[in-house]
Amino acid sequence: MFWKFDLHTTSHIDQLLDREDVTLRELMEEDDVLQECKAQNRRLLLFLSQDHCMQELVSLITTEPPADLEERSRFKFPNIACELLTSDVSIINDKLGAEESLLEMLYNFLEQDPPLNPLLASFFSKTIGNLIARKTEQVITFLKKKEGFIGLVLKHIDASAMMDLLLRLISCVEPAPLRQEVLHWLNEEKLVQRLTELIHTGKDEERQSNASQTLCDIIRLSRDQANQMQENMEADPLLAVLESQESVAGLLKNMFEGERSEASIVNGTQVLLTLLETRRSGLEGLMDLYSQGYERSYTVNSSILNAIEPHLKDFQQILLDPPKKSAILTTVGVLEQPLGNARLHVARLVAALLQTNSPSICQELCSLSTINLLLDLFFKYSWNNFLHFQVELCVAAILNHPSSEERPSPGNNKRVPTNLRAEGGTRRGNMGHLTRISNMVVQNLEKGPVQAQITDLIKELPEDCRGRWESFVDETLRETNRRNTVELVSTHNMHSSSEDDDMESPFPNDLSLQQAFSDYQIQQMTANFVDQFGFNDEEFSEHDENIKYFRKEYDLIRVFVCTQANAAAFEACCKERIRQFDDAEEEEDIWEEKEMNYATQAKSRTR
Repeated sequence: MFWKFDLHTTSHIDQLLDREDVTLRELMEEDDVLQECKAQNRRLLLFLSQDHCMQELVSLITTEPPADLEERSRFKFPNIACELLTSDVSIINDKLGAEESLLEMLYNFLEQDPPLNPLLASFFSKTIGNLIARKTEQVITFLKKKEGFIGLVLKHIDASAMMDLLLRLISCVEPAPLRQEVLHWLNEEKLVQRLTELIHTGKDEERQSNASQTLCDIIRLSRDQANQMQENMEADPLLAVLESQESVAGLLKNMFEGERSEASIVNGTQVLLTLLETRRSGLEGLMDLYSQGYERSYTVNSSILNAIEPHLKDFQQILLDPPKKSAILTTVGVLEQPLGNARLHVARLVAALLQTNSPSICQELCSLSTINLLLDLFFKYSWNNFLHFQVELCVAAILNHPSSEERPSPGNNKRVPTNLRAEGGTRRGNMGHLTRISNMVVQNLEKGPVQAQITDLIKELPEDCRGRWESFVDETLRETNRRNTVELVSTHNMHSSSEDDDMESPFPNDLSLQQAFSDYQIQQMTANFVDQFGFNDEEFSEHDENIKYFRKEYDLIRVFVCTQANAAAFEACCKERIRQFDDAEEEEDIWEEKEMNYATQAKSRTR
């Protein structure tokens, strides 16, 4: 009987479009206007693509809304207009890309005085970016005719949306020949040099940061595209300029010219670090370092290293005399002289330079005693794990370098820590890194590319210092390593019933899954006992360690049973235990209601 009812629902937008005097604003008030647009509602698209509607949409995303409007609704229509223009509908893309008057309206947005409204800037960037991807030739042709385009974008680089626009020009242009043409155009406009000039002590920090991030993204995008290109494809001109000695030298000159500021040092160093990137950063990079040594997918351009080497003394001076910072309150007290972001970035740069294994760079760092200075900071800022990680990378890089004929002088002898805890029993924040560094040294004493050099250095130490080192390795370090080693399944067996003792286990005794399951059952009962019977925590204060032990065993068992190799065996053991449990029920119903004395239970539990 469905034909008796009209189940077809007519969109309210279609009802509005039936009116001859309907306005764009009325349609934009409808909640489903975007949905209907993306669903290719033919009547709606024909209406939106009219000249007056397209002009109004572009005007909405490029004109500041009246200030007297309610704040929450000021940007309602500009936002909807942007979504309609970037809905990736061909009729709207064709209209916007083909009409030069509409492109002119968009371009005029850049000709405003800074600062731009950040929200409108994002609408503008998103719209232009969509056209670059969908109507590439038309938009590129239009922009190339505008001589001041790059200058206007850089004028507003303090808005992150302008950075996104530049990156779209580099990464979203297809096909490859057209992309190469755009790269040459940007290179002719001196994009890299102009961005580098913005990283200067006299520039606004936001502009410096965005310029630095843009250069870093250009390097990564260009290298990624180079890896995907065919061998006969032309090299990226922007990357070639960035890796040139002249360009890197200009960046360094801007960083250290005039009064040094943390912003210019940090932002400039970020670009240098990206140029030196040869592997994944962070912990993954350290693990690669330990397992694979220093085999890199590509070699760092020597021009980069040649430009950096003369300025190593300037970076050394940053470590000695960083930009002034006010004292800060931390969780461990007031820090009168914070390490600062500038010195942390210098430490990152030193670690990256050591990974290049450049003889001249390593020799200069040795002459400046940079590593000794970093070790001093390592112990001075005992709670700064960011610094500790970089120092650890430096040590790992040095120990993994192939041995050379000439060994640098040992320099200042460092105090060997013999106690892993600070005064009052608190473990210092750098002890984890210090333990790993110590283990690296010990491992290289036994076998490593610099085994002979380390052995000679140990022999040259004063007798008391050498004794402290040997004592530290034999006692403190050995005990620390022992405590840091966690067994997968504990061998501390719990007492089982006589019936279990007589039962022959189908699994090896040294890694008994039956025992693991027993511990699991006991832990489950232990973990829930307090919640079920309502005892106070104070009653178990003397047995907290036992409770923690059960929780630890439970976590270990979870790790063990989650491995595919042991899952089937564990399941078989579970079924066997459940069967035994069911057999026991035939003799006695353990859930039968009985009179329970809670005081007796409490005493029994405590014992």
